[in-house]
Amino acid sequence: MSIDRSLKIKGALTRHRNVLTRAERIEQLKDEKKWSEEDSLLGLPKVAHRKSHAGRKAAKEEEAAKEAAAEQVTAETPEAEEEKKG
Repeated sequence: MSIDRSLKIKGALTRHRNVLTRAERIEQLKDEKKWSEEDSLLGLPKVAHRKSHAGRKAAKEEEAAKEAAAEQVTAETPEAEEEKKG
């Protein structure tokens, strides 16, 4: 019998999980100030746990656009000088 693909890679099981453990839910509720030490550990409210990459992708695209603009400026500068001379 072969090993499942997800078990071959060391970091395969560290992907995003939709379900949080009780400890993780309590930690997030503490951060949002919706839970205190006196509250019960049972019957915790639901906690939204969504993973989004929108911020990182936009930042990378913005950096790439800035680099491209900088390259265009440096590429146009020598040509502009040659046209002025000639």
